[in-house]
Amino acid sequence: MPNKPKMTSSELGALWMTYQKKTLILRYLEYFIETAENEKARNLMSGLWEALHPKVKEMRMIIQAEGTAAPNGFTHEDVYLDAPRLYENGFDIMFCRVLKKLSLSMYALHITVSYREDIIKLYMDIIQISQTYYNHFTQYLLEEGLLPRPNYISMPKSIDYITDKNYTKGTDFFGNKRGLNTVEFSYLYQSIEVNITGMQLMAGFAQCAKNKKVQKYFTKGKELSKEILNETGEILLRDDIQSPATSGGTVTSSTTAPFSDKLMMMTTFFFCNVSLGSQSFGANFSMRNDLNASLGIKAKDIYQYAREGLTIMLNNGWMEEPPKMDV
Repeated sequence: MPNKPKMTSSELGALWMTYQKKTLILRYLEYFIETAENEKARNLMSGLWEALHPKVKEMRMIIQAEGTAAPNGFTHEDVYLDAPRLYENGFDIMFCRVLKKLSLSMYALHITVSYREDIIKLYMDIIQISQTYYNHFTQYLLEEGLLPRPNYISMPKSIDYITDKNYTKGTDFFGNKRGLNTVEFSYLYQSIEVNITGMQLMAGFAQCAKNKKVQKYFTKGKELSKEILNETGEILLRDDIQSPATSGGTVTSSTTAPFSDKLMMMTTFFFCNVSLGSQSFGANFSMRNDLNASLGIKAKDIYQYAREGLTIMLNNGWMEEPPKMDV
């Protein structure tokens, strides 16, 4: 049997990022399992923890087998299981669903920069876990009435091709705006869905963060999510489309932090970076110029917010350095 090839730099980088995110998710699951309101929700989150924990150990073994130091990631020092409930009304599953949505986009990228068979197999396994639990969480929220479905439309009976050159402008010669198509709507809808959860997440973080600068940063993040929700909602309303709303997920009055400031900051950093990718993806597939401009402005605001958060983490020594390339 041929010797296993050495790990490449891109594979190490992908595993390093995956380890950071997976250890972060495990800490959230441990707290949400401890404070779960619903037994079915607790069982779902426990099942995800039991599926992910062996994969984290496997990643660590693969990295260490190369003779390199495994990352610290996030440990039990970053979660305080005796803290009272910070979120309620289904927020735990709503947040876990968003995490799985973000995970699927990240792992789709990481598997494409992997070449060794065991590493590809690892990513295939965790992609399967993410797909399975994304579905479990979605169905749970639908059954509990905590997740609205996207709008229904009259199904088209024929196939049409675009012939109007003003289609990409969004308006015609008389100033009439073209209605959204279903592809454009889907990206706007997802932006609203994620930012509703993000706004609640930031509100809870701001309420319990210990560092005053970090508190202000999370408050700013909450306001940024509100701006995105308002602007996206206005785009939909101009087309007589009602914005989605959900009764699920609320913040309690607790000011006791269940997580370290470091973990909450890194969570926000991950969300910002995936959101930037989502904004870019949405702009690529939107054919109305006004939507592209709006998505570009949002991406700029998110980028600036993410860089501000990175500065805070660097100043506090919270950012673990990725492995260096040889000079």
